Amino acid sequence: MQRYCEEVKRKRGGLHSAKCLLYSVDFEEIEQYQSEGNWEKAGAVLANAARSLEKGGADFIVICTNTMHKVIDNIQSKINIPIVHIADATASRIKENGLRTVGLLGTKYTMEQDFYKARLELNGIKVIVPHATEREHINKIIYEELCLGKIHQESRDYYKRVIHGLIKMGAEGIILGCTEIGLLVKPEDSKVPVFDTTYIHAVEAVNLSLNEKLK
Repeated sequence: MQRYCEEVKRKRGGLHSAKCLLYSVDFEEIEQYQSEGNWEKAGAVLANAARSLEKGGADFIVICTNTMHKVIDNIQSKINIPIVHIADATASRIKENGLRTVGLLGTKYTMEQDFYKARLELNGIKVIVPHATEREHINKIIYEELCLGKIHQESRDYYKRVIHGLIKMGAEGIILGCTEIGLLVKPEDSKVPVFDTTYIHAVEAVNLSLNEKLK
């Protein structure tokens, strides 16, 4: 929410802030469904939230998480307004930077399953992910530290080593494909451009609200 308000203020100045409807779900419930592989129930929770927002007058939906875009089709089928896909917004920014190959950091679901990577590949972007043991540790840091607001230097150092490895594998840029990773990893932690999906998604939503093209 802070990103949205900051972007509106940057564009419009003065005391302007974002007009939005917010529906916050219980992440404990969502995480339980994730760990059980019960994506249908997780999707149903978010679909109910999306219907409430549509009834409240929302023009479009922003799912403020990368992982839960796995169930975007389920959600979209229950509403009549569009959903702004975080991977599409990210792909646009990557292409604007002239990059073709990127490294992807995120939850194990985002890094290992096709719902996110395939969306990027449809935009002509090659996606590289860390090795299996690295993916497990990256995921553990997200759920056991970042989601709880814990920021540890040793975890930042670990992510930096993983990023270095992705660059050696050919990554021209790094996607922070989990909204919490931006709390840990900063642009200066990488020798190649970093794409913070939280920020990119917020900018895309604001531009759509103000009828502007993503810049």
